[in-house]
Amino acid sequence: MPLNPPVDIYGIADTGSDLVWTQCVPCDGCYNNQTNPTFDPLKSATYTDIYCESEKCCLINTGNCSQNTCSYTNGYLDSSTTKVVFAQEKVIMTSISGETVSVDIAFGSKRFSHCLFAIWYCRTDVTDPSIASKISFGNGSEVVGDGVVSSPLVAKDFKTPYFVTIEAISVGDVNVPFNPLGISKGNMFLDSRTPPTVFPQDFYNRLAAEVQKQIAMDPIKDDPDLGTRHCYRTKTNLEGPILTVHFENANVQLKPMHTFVPLKDGVYCFAMQGSNGGGIYGNFVQANSLIGFDMETMMLSFKLTDCTK
Repeated sequence: MPLNPPVDIYGIADTGSDLVWTQCVPCDGCYNNQTNPTFDPLKSATYTDIYCESEKCCLINTGNCSQNTCSYTNGYLDSSTTKVVFAQEKVIMTSISGETVSVDIAFGSKRFSHCLFAIWYCRTDVTDPSIASKISFGNGSEVVGDGVVSSPLVAKDFKTPYFVTIEAISVGDVNVPFNPLGISKGNMFLDSRTPPTVFPQDFYNRLAAEVQKQIAMDPIKDDPDLGTRHCYRTKTNLEGPILTVHFENANVQLKPMHTFVPLKDGVYCFAMQGSNGGGIYGNFVQANSLIGFDMETMMLSFKLTDCTK
């Protein structure tokens, strides 16, 4: 942030949330385990409030007015909430070329891509701390080349979540349809923050049953820490099965590193779960794929990539 002197503000790139936010001072009753500095807008020469009459305030679903300042309240699946002032700020980021890039942020780009590496398989004693996931914005962020597959993004009333359509998932050679009675367009949204992939309970039950059928070992049943998860005792990850996600007009293959994650030492668990809510395509299954979002053509593109490079 261009303060005097500049300070680092850390955040999560979250495709499932509407706005960029950080905790500011004063912040009574806020999350108190933040180790990084709290942002002080009074020390910034480029911070500006967004006022009620601004077009940007009107675009926020949860926007409202307080003393002529645009504010919003947002709720999340874990029951946490944010209630803050809507503002605009200049952010300086370092690009992969080493150059600094300055942007005014309040709303996102119409075209961007990201490549997430599988951090859950990395330990600090064996991982180069310079390895990081990457995100690109605007021109040059297009996902192109051999092996690219694309599926339509589906517009809904929600402005931010990136909805796509999953028609089925194959477990090895066995096809498990998402809904035998018919496919609803935009039945999943991509969320780079949520780790597991979440499916409607009926589909998850049928998918998990087929996955378990194709694994030549019994799941763990005597560990209360694991709850209802499908987990297996093994020192290394399972060798299969391979899952293929059948998006509309695109097939994306998931290897065991995407579908089974180490929950604790010697235990690997199925990285998907069921819910009575909507579908979420989480970040476990997005790892090692260059994923491009093009809001002009309304297309989502995938390309298998080593995201550590």
